[in-house]
Amino acid sequence: MAENFAKQPASESVRLIDFDEAKAVPGIVPGTFILVVSGTKPYLNMTVRLSPLVFIAQPEYWGIEVVGSLSGIGLPATTPYTESLPLDGITGTKGIEVIGAYRTERIDLPGRA
Repeated sequence: MAENFAKQPASESVRLIDFDEAKAVPGIVPGTFILVVSGTKPYLNMTVRLSPLVFIAQPEYWGIEVVGSLSGIGLPATTPYTESLPLDGITGTKGIEVIGAYRTERIDLPGRA
């Protein structure tokens, strides 16, 4: 069943969207980090979330997609967004890679090889 996941049709209501800034800030517990991503979404009622990719083995940079989704009719009005995601268990050996619609950004994390 899992091997067929990548062959399933792509969703029409979810898209990668771009971001203006991505940074990893230290968490409350030493050695932990929180990803903070900000940008402008194209629809007022669009929901933005940060979606980590699935890997079988730990990569050098763990990919995290910036995803926008719409439910119903989109209200076309650009609006700023800021989303955050704790990086516990979703970091690569060197860091993370934020994946937007038109660019990606690698962020090295302290304490990684």
